[in-house]
Amino acid sequence: MIYNIIDRRKRRYRWKQITAIVEPTYHDNLVEDSDETEVPEPGFFDYDEKAAISVADAIAWATSLAFPVTLYLYDLGQGINVAGRTA
Repeated sequence: MIYNIIDRRKRRYRWKQITAIVEPTYHDNLVEDSDETEVPEPGFFDYDEKAAISVADAIAWATSLAFPVTLYLYDLGQGINVAGRTA
């Protein structure tokens, strides 16, 4: 279930193919002035990514998850790289 969406696309009118990343929303608890949520029950994952997905499919995917997530939208080919920095 989506609790928050962060749109980091530079090309904001591209919707057919983007990179979508989900993380549990509790990761945001340490951000200043954020709303907070509890750590989900066992069975959640810390990170998942889908490339070349449409915005509509990314929203459907994130909505289908059984725990609260933050959905990040990036331009296709962008997002989090192996070193953990945004590309």
